[in-house]
Amino acid sequence: MKEKQDAKVTAPSLTGRVGGGSFKYFPHTEEDLQEMLKTVGVSSVHDLFADIPEAARFGRDYNLPQALSETDLRLFFEQLTAPFNTQQLICFAGAGCYDHYAPSVVQNIIQRSEFLTSYTPYQAEISQGTLHYIFEYQSMIAELTGLDISNASMYDGATATAEAAMMAWDNAKKATRLLVAETVDPKVRRVVDTYAHFHGVPIQLIPAKNGSLDREVLDQELAAGGVAGVIVQQPNYFGIIEDYTGIADAVHSQKGLFVINANPSDLAILKTPAEWGADVAVGEGQSLGIPMTYGGPGVGYMACTEKLMRKLPGRIVGQTLDNRGQRAFVLTLQAREQHIRRQKATSNICSNQSLMALYVTIYLSIMGREGLREVAEMSYAGAHSLRDKLIASGKFKDTFPGQPFFNEFCLDYDGDLDTLLEVATECGYLAGVKVGEHTLMLAVTEQRTPEEIDELCEILGKVNQ
Repeated sequence: MKEKQDAKVTAPSLTGRVGGGSFKYFPHTEEDLQEMLKTVGVSSVHDLFADIPEAARFGRDYNLPQALSETDLRLFFEQLTAPFNTQQLICFAGAGCYDHYAPSVVQNIIQRSEFLTSYTPYQAEISQGTLHYIFEYQSMIAELTGLDISNASMYDGATATAEAAMMAWDNAKKATRLLVAETVDPKVRRVVDTYAHFHGVPIQLIPAKNGSLDREVLDQELAAGGVAGVIVQQPNYFGIIEDYTGIADAVHSQKGLFVINANPSDLAILKTPAEWGADVAVGEGQSLGIPMTYGGPGVGYMACTEKLMRKLPGRIVGQTLDNRGQRAFVLTLQAREQHIRRQKATSNICSNQSLMALYVTIYLSIMGREGLREVAEMSYAGAHSLRDKLIASGKFKDTFPGQPFFNEFCLDYDGDLDTLLEVATECGYLAGVKVGEHTLMLAVTEQRTPEEIDELCEILGKVNQ
């Protein structure tokens, strides 16, 4: 934790500016103050306290410690209560679920009454709050992915990917198979396989080479024809940033769809799916501030080109004008019956993860472009620092030499990996995910401090000495 410093903080002036200066959380502007003072008939805030004798007023400087950021303040109180609470492990694990910071204000805003409309908002006149934030969610996802339109969220990233697979198959005319990269998260692939099995869709796995998609095999399969689509992940399951240049053109030459499962938090820095030429972008939105909460709930996002928007499953909210000319929001493009008449529906997903979509919307609106970029940069820098230090210890080596990665990476350990993880857990650290007999995958987010990285390296370095 950062060392606290005592600082002299001057008492606020009674004639002070509430709407500016240091008081950034006060809503009143200087104009608001002057209007209120005029209404009560005084010239300044100081006049409101004229009856209080000077001798009774606090005129000295406040002797307060320096202000802490929200994350530092949370850490301060966690350390105060640590002796009395159940141990919470410091998380260096990822594999699809990440320990990201979320501003505390999110939890308060999601409880506002206008967002608590129950069930699906068919009746627009009583569901404007819900419809409004879904519309904003869609707009933000479209901006993150670079694609034209987003739906109103899916159950999670795995089912969103499976829906994209079925969307590609439905869009194909004479396809005989769907190609899925081996570098897609195995958990996601299992859900895709389940959907495909019951829809009669043949799935063909494209193998990995040094942790990334084997382009030679992919090119061969595309040249053979009959491909409905190709599904890849960015960054891939092993954390590697892959180069998908040219894949979209090759897939489109076969009349197929190019689907990218992307971590939305990383899109603050990485090329968007649209820039890779993707027709559909899907993924898990948990990295956009949603707490890990033992693995769920998450929120699946799904966006596509305008050409495919009528094949997009789930809800889509549009903006219109009411009979008074005011902006209003409604469910659009798809009739309710599409989701009831199973035999004619593109998908039978009817509800959406509305609460989680709201959470993501508020998180994105608070963090903004700069905040998202800062999160991505801190995660990237922390991961590279941890990797370099572990390799320098002599006990680890790079699983995929020369491959670029973002905030997650794999290392091979020369000892008993289960013992290593057990020792780390006893010391208060969740030191990654075991993805092979001797392969450990670690993830770093902006939540992890340099001190935690150093301590983890020290703990792992002492195992089996």
